[in-house]
Amino acid sequence: MTKEKILQSLKQIVDPELGVNIVDLGLIYKIDVNNKKKTVKVVMTLTTPLCPFNNYFLEQVEKILKDLNFNKVDLKLSFDPPWNSTMMSPELKKKIKDSKYD
Repeated sequence: MTKEKILQSLKQIVDPELGVNIVDLGLIYKIDVNNKKKTVKVVMTLTTPLCPFNNYFLEQVEKILKDLNFNKVDLKLSFDPPWNSTMMSPELKKKIKDSKYD
């Protein structure tokens, strides 16, 4: 299993308020895969520590990783560094910029 495949799978999780997936938002900080042991460690963040969808995001990430047949999922939530808009994917930044009216 590759990090790219995991990221593609995690793109299924969409922020209900923003309508954007968590990967393009830049919420996934780190992925470590051990294919031999079928384990994965993910460090992620939220747009704000008070995000009302905290549990939803964590549950969805864990579900998708388990659906990818990992025996062990180690999911950590971190706010170091705190999320900011520069962490968004270049595609999302362009989409937001292009949607603004001057």
